[in-house]
Amino acid sequence: MTITHLITHSGGFHADELLSSVVLRQLFPQAELKRTRDRQWLTPAADKIIYDVGGSYNAEQQIFDHHQRPGPLREDEQPFSSFGLIWAHYGRDYLAALDVPADDIEAIHTTFDTKFVLPIDLLDNGAMEPSVAGPLSILTLPSLLGSLKPVFDDTSPTADDDAFLTALPIATNFVEATIRNLAAKSRAKSIVFAAIAKAGKSPILELPMGMPYRSALDQTEADHIIFMVNPRGEDWTLNGIKLSSETFDQRADLPAEWAGLTDAALENASGVKGAKFCHNARFIAVADSREAIFKMADLAVKAIR
Repeated sequence: MTITHLITHSGGFHADELLSSVVLRQLFPQAELKRTRDRQWLTPAADKIIYDVGGSYNAEQQIFDHHQRPGPLREDEQPFSSFGLIWAHYGRDYLAALDVPADDIEAIHTTFDTKFVLPIDLLDNGAMEPSVAGPLSILTLPSLLGSLKPVFDDTSPTADDDAFLTALPIATNFVEATIRNLAAKSRAKSIVFAAIAKAGKSPILELPMGMPYRSALDQTEADHIIFMVNPRGEDWTLNGIKLSSETFDQRADLPAEWAGLTDAALENASGVKGAKFCHNARFIAVADSREAIFKMADLAVKAIR
């Protein structure tokens, strides 16, 4: 039977049912999204999906609540929120609807679940404190989405629903952008693998354009590669390689004498005609040609050996 209604609770909203709505509205665009606590609407039926309300979790009946006791748990016994439940049952179809290649769906489904969905689940259930983000906890996605709730003295009877509908496209953009980036990383891997193979024992990796490459370096254990070059518009860039996504520390920095220099000053310091720029933090340099950037890369390698 066709899904005609997507049912979640009325009143204040949280990130979990908002993000669940993102997934379900993509899959069932003709269905009406209804926010209510009316028991008649919360009665399971073949044409409804009920989530974050209803008092039970029963996928066959298309009801996905997590507030009952005991609540639904993942295999590792961490708690689900409604978002985790919806993602577990509908996430793969959602990825297919976003044109993620079939061969990539399972891997992206797992990665998105681990990096995006699980933190929402844990925060919603009080299993993780917002303070884990430290002084920047206000910038977590649940906090940002929560900031769109109506203020306390907004007495409009539709204030919560209006705010929910305002937040929904913003949440959609966050989810879709994350999926696009995960899909892009998957596409990039085969390109980077080929480039690593071509580089052989060279410490310099050449890529045809800027793209995600860290995971491929880690996967191939290409620890000997310390710099990466690629074209950028009419110029070429020389890039340091961060030790991990959690730090700015690099496998090697560009030469200290290049730091902060541009144009003629950098040409004089490096001895490379066409050198244009080196960041003061020594993680990127720019030249006007492939020949010039490789000369800079060779000098950078020699400077650390």
